[in-house]
Amino acid sequence: MADFKFNIALGRVAELYNRVKVQDPSGSALVLVALSATGIESDAVLKDKDTLADVLSGATDEVTNTGYTRKVLAAADLNVLSPDDANDRLDLDIPDQTYTSVAAGTNWSKVLVCYKPSGAATDAQIVPLTAHDFPITPDGSNIVVQVDANGFYRAA
Repeated sequence: MADFKFNIALGRVAELYNRVKVQDPSGSALVLVALSATGIESDAVLKDKDTLADVLSGATDEVTNTGYTRKVLAAADLNVLSPDDANDRLDLDIPDQTYTSVAAGTNWSKVLVCYKPSGAATDAQIVPLTAHDFPITPDGSNIVVQVDANGFYRAA
């Protein structure tokens, strides 16, 4: 297992991130979703899924621990796009997210960063962008998710 970009998002991550940042459309957001370690499909299978509903329709499930809810990141949570011209790349980052007092029960395997086109969007309309390995066994303590110290996505 490893971090990966979903095929549906190849070449689109920076633009969808920017749409959230500039609030076009209003209500769009990035959403963090944690996946259960039990029954998770392979990266090769997951990367072909086109919506969050597709990701969760097979053997892969979202975690159900008490203390877990999807994290929604709006425009104010994101940095302005700032290309690294010296290194010819664009790194995108999201703030670390804290889940408070996450109860034991479901072990975590991955955290997804997804694009939600509106506040009312269903899982069938949410686009998975990236998946990040995040194996953890909740035990009632806080969980801090930092998908990568350098950012969750790099376009080079």
